Amino acid sequence: MTDIPLFSYLYEEPGPRTKKITNIATAASVIAIVALLGAILYRFYITGQLDSHYWFFFTRLTTWSFLGKGLLGTIESAALSGAIAFGLGFILMLARISRYKLIHLVGSAIIEFTRGVPTLLFIYFFFLEIPALGIQMNALFKLSLPVAISACGVVAEQLRSGVYAVPKGQKEAALSLGLSNCKTFTKIIFPQALRYVTPALIAELVIVVKDTTFAYILSFPDLMQNAKVLISNYDAMLSVYLLIALLYIIINYILNKISAYISQKGFAGQRRMTSGTSR
Repeated sequence: MTDIPLFSYLYEEPGPRTKKITNIATAASVIAIVALLGAILYRFYITGQLDSHYWFFFTRLTTWSFLGKGLLGTIESAALSGAIAFGLGFILMLARISRYKLIHLVGSAIIEFTRGVPTLLFIYFFFLEIPALGIQMNALFKLSLPVAISACGVVAEQLRSGVYAVPKGQKEAALSLGLSNCKTFTKIIFPQALRYVTPALIAELVIVVKDTTFAYILSFPDLMQNAKVLISNYDAMLSVYLLIALLYIIINYILNKISAYISQKGFAGQRRMTSGTSR
């Protein structure tokens, strides 16, 4: 079977007139962006922001080593936050779909609470209130736990949508074969649900990465904290923040490409399954 472009499944292929309009709009957008970038660079030039003393320290290996340590800190905190958010989200998802009303209500309340409270408030709670209660934890957990709590409600809802996306007939078939509700969920329902929502979970990880920028509050050595150190040492706010922004864009671009790749692979697999059952 020949491969059919993905757009054939998502929307109709554009006609000649639409393609012409799209090309014109694209060209106009590129020209506008280039002009805007040129104007920004010109303002940087006339205000002295392109002077060498704002950029020379990037030629030093120690600068990049310092930024590399910050990047590792960002990856470490984001990975830990993502893992905790997934675990908490899974538990909240089970509570949300529970047939017991009290458990369902408690799970729903916690999900709405975590989704409604800004991440920064959770971080301040762990930074100020947790130590006041006599609970000591290192900066990594003071950052990762509140970021994970802020994200777990969204993760729970994503997992729940994946569970509901699995055809009900599969659960009925598994139960008719003698599988228990627990085995049906863990072996049949949830693996498929996870495959459905993996791209959305990776997209949520992008938000988690951006939320870890609050690490400067806790003095955790991530990219943002190390950027503040470079700024204080070299008095080069613009150049440092431009580089840090570029690094975050690269990280999130990679995550988005992974999400798109998994989404396309999952779509292709689902298409093959559909074509196989139709024969």
